[in-house]
Amino acid sequence: MFLIVVIIISTRVHSQVEPGAGNWKTWFISSGKDYRLAAPPSYKDEVAEVISRQQNLDSAGKAQIIFWSAGAPGYRWYDMMSKLWMVDISNKGVLANTLLGTAIYDATIAAWDTKYTYKRPRPYTVDKRIKLYVFKPESPSYPCEHSVAAGAAVTIISHFYPKMADSVKHMAERLMSSRIAAGAAFPSDTRAGFELGKSIALKEIEYTKDYTTKVEWDKKMPQGPGVWNGKFAMLPTAGLNKTIVLKSGSEYRPGPPPDFAKEMAELKNFKQSFQSQANAWHYASQNTGGELLNKKIFEYNLHLNPPRAARIYAINAVTINDVFIACFDAKYAYWGIRPDQYDTTYHPLIPTPPFPGYPSGHASMSGYIAELYSYFFPADRELFEKVAKEGAESRFQAGIHFRTDNEVGLELGRKVAKAVIQKVKTDGADEDAIFAKQKK
Repeated sequence: MFLIVVIIISTRVHSQVEPGAGNWKTWFISSGKDYRLAAPPSYKDEVAEVISRQQNLDSAGKAQIIFWSAGAPGYRWYDMMSKLWMVDISNKGVLANTLLGTAIYDATIAAWDTKYTYKRPRPYTVDKRIKLYVFKPESPSYPCEHSVAAGAAVTIISHFYPKMADSVKHMAERLMSSRIAAGAAFPSDTRAGFELGKSIALKEIEYTKDYTTKVEWDKKMPQGPGVWNGKFAMLPTAGLNKTIVLKSGSEYRPGPPPDFAKEMAELKNFKQSFQSQANAWHYASQNTGGELLNKKIFEYNLHLNPPRAARIYAINAVTINDVFIACFDAKYAYWGIRPDQYDTTYHPLIPTPPFPGYPSGHASMSGYIAELYSYFFPADRELFEKVAKEGAESRFQAGIHFRTDNEVGLELGRKVAKAVIQKVKTDGADEDAIFAKQKK
């Protein structure tokens, strides 16, 4: 059944979502104000088109409204990117993920500056014949925030994954059409939003064009006991990529790994249980961090607050970027050996990845989750700590990491997350949140 949200018709904005978000600090553009759009045209000439779209709305169109109204404006695009960058071995995947987050956020901040400059009413508030088929948007109509996210996403995905360019363009067209048919945006809102997102994404692609190192690996691998000795080394120069918050990938580089003799014995003596195997396979096969973040954004209803949701996704992407680079810096600084190389009679539960083991990438990501997600949702710290511990331990249970790999990785991830948190605490969003609570 297609849900119609009943609202009271009004020509004003009923309430305000983050009216000050246009002042929040951005990542790769100077400010939201510098991208303020020109005033929108009169909406009176567009009312008839919105009504026509609704009169001709079929089941396929209704399905598109439901699909694109789920989550924050960037939710579907973040989900798509998570399936792309994690299997990208080109050394550009992590930057693609980062820019999707920062471009959508920066463009959303610019959109919010424009929204509250002109305060254009939503279609459903200006004509009683127009119905609203989505949850009531508590912000001005121009530009359309969903189209802003689409413009940024299409540009980023098309740049990094050109074979998908046509597909994502058609997806964006369906999204924009759905917002008009839903009574949430005028056609000019969607066009302006898409172009705003596109222009900022292009700016950020150009700004970060040298963030992925151009240094070629010399194919030299160290020799000796305790040194990784795989046949193919994946992403050997990833630690040279440019970080965003850290000074460099080596800023928090840990000390060298120990002799793993005792830890090898611990692994060989470890008795697998159903639970340990389940934990190992779970964290090896699921995007636990991304799924958990989406869940919390939904639970806290932040998907109804586009600027704050975009901020969370962007900060998360930036942290992943710097953790990833810091981890691979250490991996190829030390070339730490893997358990099945240290003792060739040992057989891990899952296949060993084709790069050094010290420190553990999963543990590094687990460490940042514990710190960063607790900053976003402090009441849930106990849950995030549990997930971090299980994620790191899963790599020991899988037999592909020594315990020290995991302990050092956890600490590295935490350090990077703390540095990111210190930076973003000054972006203006926390102050707005405190002010809003005081007003209540």
